Amino acid sequence: MTGNLRLLGRLAGPGVPLRPVVKADAYGHGAVPIALALEAAGADGFCVAAIDEGLELRAGGVERPILVLYPVPARWAAEAARNRIAVTAGDPVLLDELLASAASLSKDLLLDIELEIETGLGRGGFAGGASVDAARRIAMASGCRLMGLWTHLQAIEDPAGTAIQVDRFEAVIDAIVRAGIELPPRHVAASAALLVDGAAAYDGVRPGLAVYGLAPDELREAAISTAIVDRLRPVMSLICRPVRVADLPPGWGIGYGPTFRTTRPSRIATLPVGYGDGWSRQLSNRASALVRGRRVPLVGNVAMDAVMADVTDVPGPPVSVADEFVLLGSDGSQQIAAAELAQERNTNSWETVAAMARRLPRVYHAAAGPVGLRTLTERRI
Repeated sequence: MTGNLRLLGRLAGPGVPLRPVVKADAYGHGAVPIALALEAAGADGFCVAAIDEGLELRAGGVERPILVLYPVPARWAAEAARNRIAVTAGDPVLLDELLASAASLSKDLLLDIELEIETGLGRGGFAGGASVDAARRIAMASGCRLMGLWTHLQAIEDPAGTAIQVDRFEAVIDAIVRAGIELPPRHVAASAALLVDGAAAYDGVRPGLAVYGLAPDELREAAISTAIVDRLRPVMSLICRPVRVADLPPGWGIGYGPTFRTTRPSRIATLPVGYGDGWSRQLSNRASALVRGRRVPLVGNVAMDAVMADVTDVPGPPVSVADEFVLLGSDGSQQIAAAELAQERNTNSWETVAAMARRLPRVYHAAAGPVGLRTLTERRI
């Protein structure tokens, strides 16, 4: 992961701050352990989606600046200020409420507010003249300060559309400067923009998926350097051992339904991973696992806590509960990538990894071996 961060830093350019996105439990990887590792590797700050995520990072010992990318309820203004967490303004009504809360903060607190600019994503932010008015109001309000200006690109694989968005962002910047408002740091580029030549880095970048070693799915058809993508290293693997391996006769139903019946004497391994862990039920009878460097089919409907693998054709001694199965990751020359699983269930790589439930234990590795563990009941780093 730290190698991915270094690569993204080189793509962003010298002196450009890197603020990785660690929302959604760091895309399923574990927010606090990941943020601490990135912080130690030189990350300049972090982006999250909710105030709770920012508070979790602070409670876990993360020190670098944190930005919440979506507006937060005004009642959280004091908590955000106390914890040095910047919040986003992207709606006029919510901004009114936020400024009112900031005005009532004690004199030793100051709320940092970043302004999201609507340039074409259609999801949040102020557009055109409303952006200038919002920036002016924040700059003049008591108890807060304008600390950032940003937008989010809709489809980096569409150069014409991206150029329109950048032009709109530049127009807002120019208008804010003409209005005499001090220009705060600006940031636009996320993972996709960094991996495509010509990305506008401005005063910082917000890499997300690429930090975890995955290229955004839409870039498969875009002008992206294969050499760059090949240097990304996927961070997540999903590995388990069976909780049962049994020989079953022909005609035996596997799992609920059943949607699969054996057609021959079969050896079936029950793996303790299911949709309660983020292994989607849409993968029923569609996905594979790796064992001893070979692909084996996953059969039957995915249950909340289990999925079954047909290991009948694996050569050598019969597969047992001592064997290790890879559901996501590599085993020998074989690999199951997040993008492959995403295609099987008609989604994207973001959802594939972010859906991994907190009850799945996370074991963190460095070159020398395991360095940390996170379970539902404890965290050791």
